[in-house]
Amino acid sequence: MTDALRRHDPAIRGFASDNNAGVHPEVLEAIILANGGHQPAYGADDYTEHIQRVFGRHFGEQAATYPVCTGTGANVIALQACVPRWGAVIAAESAHAYLDEGGAPEKMAGIKFHPVATPEGKLTPELIDREAWGWGNEHRAQPSAVLLSQSTELGTCYSPAEIRAICDHAHELGMLVHMDGARLANAAASLDEPMRRFTADAGVDVVSFGGTKNGLLLGEAVVVLSPDKVRDLDYLRMMSMQLMSKMRFISVQFEALLSGDLWLRSAAHANAMAARLHSAAREIDGVRLTRPVQANSVFAILPREAGERLQKRHRFYVWNERTGEVRWMCAFDTTPEDVDNLAADLAAEMRKP
Repeated sequence: MTDALRRHDPAIRGFASDNNAGVHPEVLEAIILANGGHQPAYGADDYTEHIQRVFGRHFGEQAATYPVCTGTGANVIALQACVPRWGAVIAAESAHAYLDEGGAPEKMAGIKFHPVATPEGKLTPELIDREAWGWGNEHRAQPSAVLLSQSTELGTCYSPAEIRAICDHAHELGMLVHMDGARLANAAASLDEPMRRFTADAGVDVVSFGGTKNGLLLGEAVVVLSPDKVRDLDYLRMMSMQLMSKMRFISVQFEALLSGDLWLRSAAHANAMAARLHSAAREIDGVRLTRPVQANSVFAILPREAGERLQKRHRFYVWNERTGEVRWMCAFDTTPEDVDNLAADLAAEMRKP
């Protein structure tokens, strides 16, 4: 029966997204462990209670964790908790929540974005000031929060000092700071820093913590780091359709991920595979690497025809149709052989007239 249900070749891995990877075996084991018997629904289960302490070890005892179903949902409710109805969010114009979530923050939460052009996807206090103005002017959506992505959509990472400078500046202006941490583990592995160092300790008020990009079946978490400023997550999660009834199956995955070092092992491996791919690609004539590799993504420009031929053997996305820039993403299960095969096929395509 199991073989009859299989609809794909499990030996095939691509470079389109770390979301395309399967579930880490240790996470699957944890889900099975949590199965059987009855547990209270909607987060009143033993597993969800326990992960409050697990997240507290990574983000501080003050952290309050709210498991949710999706990353978009996490961003929407976290931003809702930071921004009044008349408020706006300052974000890099490349930020996923602004660019790639189908307008969910605007449509579902009524949140206005003030996007800022940034080098390599990173905000600075000076860049924030380009949109941090107009308070008291009823004709302008009031800047109320700053959105950071760590790592960014362009694969770059903020240092703890950079985040501290942004948080101090935002707080001086009366704004809160939300961090989209869909790949927070990759940033921690790249920086060789504990996650608390560039979140709670740096002044971030609330984090959307990613799980599915690092080996979970489903589930993300909103981690409130400033409970005196970021409130009402219970109600926002429910009204945003992010309250899962059988929440134990989300929570136990986070316990498997964060109780030991699985989160770091998986992220560090994905980063290492991206570094391996970057090293191989830079030796290939005609391939122009376009961005620094600080997490688990590699960006490059290559001839359109070569890219299209390569996509027939390896899944990946064209990041910028106008320039021909492509993105290769590595995951926890990307192997050195996967990387070497992509590099070899890329070299072969680049040699063709």
